[in-house]
Amino acid sequence: MINKSKISSRVALLFRKHTEFSALTGLIIIFIMFCFIATRFLTAESIAGILSVSSELGIVAAGVTFLMITGEFDLSVGSTFALSAMIFAITANAGFPLWAGFLLSLSVASFLGLINGFITTKFGIPSFITTLGTMMFWRGMILAITGGFGVRYWGTSSFLFVLNGIFFKGFRISSLWFFAVIFSLNLILTKTPYGNTTYATGGDEEAARVLGISVNRVKITNFIISATLAGLSGCIQFARFRSIDPTRGTGLELEAIAAVVVGGTLMSGGYGNLVGTLFGVLLMGMVRSGLIMAGAPAYWYQAFIGIILISAVIINVKLKRWAVK
Repeated sequence: MINKSKISSRVALLFRKHTEFSALTGLIIIFIMFCFIATRFLTAESIAGILSVSSELGIVAAGVTFLMITGEFDLSVGSTFALSAMIFAITANAGFPLWAGFLLSLSVASFLGLINGFITTKFGIPSFITTLGTMMFWRGMILAITGGFGVRYWGTSSFLFVLNGIFFKGFRISSLWFFAVIFSLNLILTKTPYGNTTYATGGDEEAARVLGISVNRVKITNFIISATLAGLSGCIQFARFRSIDPTRGTGLELEAIAAVVVGGTLMSGGYGNLVGTLFGVLLMGMVRSGLIMAGAPAYWYQAFIGIILISAVIINVKLKRWAVK
């Protein structure tokens, strides 16, 4: 006879140890739901669109995952995303080689991450406040540089194709970038000493210091990783649209945090993985595309972000209580 309570406890234990299963379950439920209510949801064109949207968000979310595991936040990723893309566009129109503009954009993004990390660790300011300030500052700089107008690039280049060209029936290379970033960072996080120091820093900062871990260096490094990936995603999106406007990336930080939290990363730090983030990002992309295909107004997606953030925080609190039992 099947012991239902035993099965239930094993399932609970599985979700407790592998929180990414919660995101996978949600992803499956959302997928089944949109199969019935959204027309053409199962077409190759639809799946390609979901991956295109998810990839740009996912690259940012991958860096945010690393940072949140150390117990820190970066609210400036949306501004970094836009500033990097803007630099890429301006240098391209100025006649710079695209690869040079791309490297300059990533270098600037890395520097912005360094500033966030330095201010947070040097002065002991909560990263929420630090990056809230830099988010507004860099957004203001973008508006000042452009005068509030967008920038468009009319040229074509194989370099832009490598960043975000279509390689098969609507599927874009950005999805390959996304999966490569997820795979590489997850490998670093789970198979290298640096991954261990990242978990240790977020789990118990004082204990990590006692063990000889340079906590500040780990945090600054992860701030740089987060900002650099935001810059990369901005350049990839520019390669898709060939244009950028000063408001691009607004709200991206909330979407990235929502995807990461849905993927099982604890907001208090010390726990999380890139597999969960992958599922969380795909869930967000699926909802965005599914709502459009179902004929729902665009602002429904914003409502979804609010609901998913609250739900994810509640789940996080439950997971944290389980973890200390």
